[in-house]
Amino acid sequence: MSATDRPTREQGRAPRRVGVIGGGRMGAGIAHAFVLAGAEVVVVERDEQAAGEASLRLVESLRRSVERGATDRTADELIGGVSTAIAIAALAGCGLVIEAVPEDRALKLDALGRAEAVLAPDAALATNTSSISIDVLAAGVSRPERFLGLHFFNPVPASRLVEVVTGAATAPDLVERAREWVEALGRTAVIVRDSPGFASSRLGVALGLEAIRMLEEGVATAADIDAAMELGYRHPVGPLRTTDLVGLDVRLGIAEELHRELGDRFAPPELLRRLVADEDLGRKSGRGFYEWSEHDD
Repeated sequence: MSATDRPTREQGRAPRRVGVIGGGRMGAGIAHAFVLAGAEVVVVERDEQAAGEASLRLVESLRRSVERGATDRTADELIGGVSTAIAIAALAGCGLVIEAVPEDRALKLDALGRAEAVLAPDAALATNTSSISIDVLAAGVSRPERFLGLHFFNPVPASRLVEVVTGAATAPDLVERAREWVEALGRTAVIVRDSPGFASSRLGVALGLEAIRMLEEGVATAADIDAAMELGYRHPVGPLRTTDLVGLDVRLGIAEELHRELGDRFAPPELLRRLVADEDLGRKSGRGFYEWSEHDD
């Protein structure tokens, strides 16, 4: 059993109560990870329908963890550790709240500001942003020393990495606590200073955009481009399949942010824009650079 599947006490301790704002694929994955680590988790969504969908998503993923033998607890015990709500006040009492709403600056600032208003002064507030500056988001909170980035990777249950992104005002003790939280999840933390795209998105998107340009130019098929990186460079998943897993719309949003901050080398290819406009978003829509079924990983 891998460390990702089964956190141990020696690896650190998760906060007793954790809040997640947004119960989509990423938010539900983050909630899943903390529940497995023994935390009580509340997921806040925008309305009753979204909260119900998030609850179903979590129940299904937690049951799969039990079926895989990833935990000694029963499905009922795990499901009992997570709840959903639509009122931001449900986050009161959380020691850590992670914002996981879509990659939109205004949306994130609104979510963070509303969350901070109900949290205790010593509670930690984090964003799962993959590209937006931590310092830009920190400008919207009143306690920036209690704020940092916790960038999880999709799919969260299978990923072993969390990028801990520090802002200019982030307190050093919070960074160390964040490292311990990541270890409590059975994952590895990398500490990155706030910069456009941090480390993972900046490198990953650069590779992904070049792969899309190669496909656009007819250099090779999507499968052969991916195979070149998987077999030649030992990447577990090629850049085009990874883009399908992340979501073409998500990758486009990150590329546009990096294009604004770092210049034309991150300009999104027209093929990417066209696929997003056609709503071919990858696995979640059933089609991107590949065809997908609901059973595909």
